[in-house]
Amino acid sequence: MAEHPFTFICGADDYLVDRLGRERFAKLAEEVADEFSRETISGFANNGAEVESAINRLRESLQTISMFGGRRVVWFKDVNFLADTVTGRAEGTLKLVGDLQELLAAVNPAETAVLVTAAPVDRRRAFPKWCEKNAEFILIGDDDEAALEGVVLREAKAAGVTISPAAVGLLVARVGANTRLLVEEIHKLATFAGDGAVIEEAHVAELTPNVAEGDFFETAEAFFSGDLRWTLAALQRHFFTGGDARPVLSALQNRNRILIQVRALVDAGEARLGPRGLDGLQRAAATYTARFGEAAAEKSAYNLFTQNPWYVGKLAGSGKLPSLRQLIDRQQAFLAAFEAIIARPNEQEEVLREMAVQCLSA
Repeated sequence: MAEHPFTFICGADDYLVDRLGRERFAKLAEEVADEFSRETISGFANNGAEVESAINRLRESLQTISMFGGRRVVWFKDVNFLADTVTGRAEGTLKLVGDLQELLAAVNPAETAVLVTAAPVDRRRAFPKWCEKNAEFILIGDDDEAALEGVVLREAKAAGVTISPAAVGLLVARVGANTRLLVEEIHKLATFAGDGAVIEEAHVAELTPNVAEGDFFETAEAFFSGDLRWTLAALQRHFFTGGDARPVLSALQNRNRILIQVRALVDAGEARLGPRGLDGLQRAAATYTARFGEAAAEKSAYNLFTQNPWYVGKLAGSGKLPSLRQLIDRQQAFLAAFEAIIARPNEQEEVLREMAVQCLSA
């Protein structure tokens, strides 16, 4: 007999929760020969009426007896009414969740294996706390960054390859919190590297597009390396393929804005650049995050403390970190270039070339 009456898998990321749920359901289904004794019920609900309907379907399923006898497997999946939402907070929903708790408490695991997957979940509520004590409770990705890195490492292992720490950091910085894309990128990189190989940082730099808020594309890399010749060549390639000046300027401003904050912290002795990125970033965040007001919790190119420390170190370490005066002068040059583009809309490449020469010729 199972130790717990049911299994409860939850987390902030619905993709990760659903994937583990599928794996667990497949494993439970292997123990049940009769396919009619396996049932999947959707717990997704947009309002109180749909919550009631979903729980009623689960109740009917749990009261059903297997046609040929033996154990049944029921997966109550995609439950979304346990979150801190309008539906989740509604008084009617809370009462229905109490009914759900009674149903699950009465499950006989010898007769029915029940799996519940939910994302997201407000763990301050009574029901998740009850599940922690009374179910096989599995929480996925309570720490977002660690969860993403864990996804990368697990997928690489499953694909028969390993991935270097630097490659993990760069991949997470480029893709961001899109777990589906992370998984696909690992499969692509594993195919390129070959079975049993090591995915290196260079592989990620060459093959993975920058879809997060990072600034790793060529012109920005060239500019902040201080290489004028490379920067001019990158600008020529960008405009040759029909590129526009505005995304280039945006990338330059975003990275420069972060570097201004890094330079200020380093000069103040609050942080230092090391092999693991910007050491001391979290300590400094405790002091300065409140300065960003209501936007402090949102990932933004304006806020240094919402960035990955390794990623920040990568930005600052791609070339010699300029002085604060140089960084401020560059920000002024970017603004002047933007104004020049408005005045000379048909000469965008020339404007950016002039700006690059002004900033890097020294």
